[in-house]
Amino acid sequence: MEIRELAVPDSFVIDLTPHGDTRGRFTEWYRADLLSQAVGHPLTLAQANHSVSTAGVLRGVHFALVPPGQAKYVYCPAGRVLDVVVDVRVGSPTFGAHDSVLLDSERPRAVYLAEGLGHAFLALADGSSVTYLVSSGYDPGREFGVSPLDPDLDLPWPSDVELELSAKDRAAPTLAEAREQGLLPTMAECAARYAELRQG
Repeated sequence: MEIRELAVPDSFVIDLTPHGDTRGRFTEWYRADLLSQAVGHPLTLAQANHSVSTAGVLRGVHFALVPPGQAKYVYCPAGRVLDVVVDVRVGSPTFGAHDSVLLDSERPRAVYLAEGLGHAFLALADGSSVTYLVSSGYDPGREFGVSPLDPDLDLPWPSDVELELSAKDRAAPTLAEAREQGLLPTMAECAARYAELRQG
């Protein structure tokens, strides 16, 4: 397992090591000890989510207000998705920046994103499964989104794929609109939360 930070600070890609033979394959897709070393604190597990999408389904960009926020550890056990992390933290030096990782069940990888970061993914194959561990339970009053089609974000969705979004995601504000409406977490709130987590 190799872990490296992405272009958006406080997000990481985890390259996993599959072990296979004629019987099939085995993969350790989550290691609390190694992730904790890379991130600087343990990932508190409050909920585990699983979605299955047809090709072209685009989910996100979703985030939760901080505190407590919602860190995510994302894995694709079947199919293939383009996973995108967006810095929606007002005051961050990389505010509005993004990075993307191809999560492919044939080449196992995972993505970790800290509290306060935005997350989206696009299914690139029918039956694409995404399983993700989260640090806090679903709280509809504290969870928001920005448009994954915001031209200012310029997210790397393939031009040859017909995108299918939920009505909620299609109606989501742009990043600039969300900032004007006071919907975004701030870097100060996130930094305080990260420090609290590091102190245990």
